[in-house]
Amino acid sequence: MADRRTRTKRGADRRRALGAPVVAILAAGFGAGSPAGAVAPECRTTPVPAAVLTSVDARGELAFASGTRGVLDGLRWPEAPDRAEAARSWLLAQAGTPLALVARGETDRWGRVHLDATGADGTVDLAGGLVEAGLAAVDAGERDSLCRPALLAVEAGARRAGRGLWAEADQDARDGAALRTRLGRFVVVSGRVLRVGERARRTYLDFAGRGADGLTVTVSKRTWRQLQERGLSAASLRGRLVRVRGVVEVWRSPILDVASADMIEILDAAQGR
Repeated sequence: MADRRTRTKRGADRRRALGAPVVAILAAGFGAGSPAGAVAPECRTTPVPAAVLTSVDARGELAFASGTRGVLDGLRWPEAPDRAEAARSWLLAQAGTPLALVARGETDRWGRVHLDATGADGTVDLAGGLVEAGLAAVDAGERDSLCRPALLAVEAGARRAGRGLWAEADQDARDGAALRTRLGRFVVVSGRVLRVGERARRTYLDFAGRGADGLTVTVSKRTWRQLQERGLSAASLRGRLVRVRGVVEVWRSPILDVASADMIEILDAAQGR
């Protein structure tokens, strides 16, 4: 009887780890979108034997009892040591839970498998749980596509509640001086697009006036085409409130080179303006 009560309590604890509304959002987003033939190569899935999480290192690499090692797909692991440790502790609390694993695309340049990891009973989603708690930001990284765009909706809830990372506001796209201090680091930035420059190979989104020190976002020809397929254009982007994310580079001004169309969010539309 005592053992049964213990198992019941553990199951309840796992269900509380990720709220039911969040599970519903993520379940709706799993595999959503295009038919299998149209799925981006980096989002194609390969089943991996179910396993139990055994360890998480300081960089967010997960090890499982089966020998599988990888990272959670669609996330940016926190850079600040205290936040990285908080994310690591959250994941380690799931150790011992049987997990269903799915690999996405090819291994990355460090030989890591990009994974979706969910509880076999459907009550926990490792990536969704970290995002919902504000312990990690959504990021497509170097990939062209965010395979689970529903994670952005989960992040929006954490942002509204001011949890974790979102206790702080987005970086201001007009504050070039502040962005320069983040050189080489991942940032989430918001501001209004003042100019859009279409070129043969790249499109430039400028968030500051001429001569001012502010953010420029560079978009590849392929990503710009994807944005156009979503109904955006140079004319429709001017003056829009936008959120972008990526790693800061500095040329003449702070630069974000955005590879995924999903990493450019139009906030006016989301807020009904």
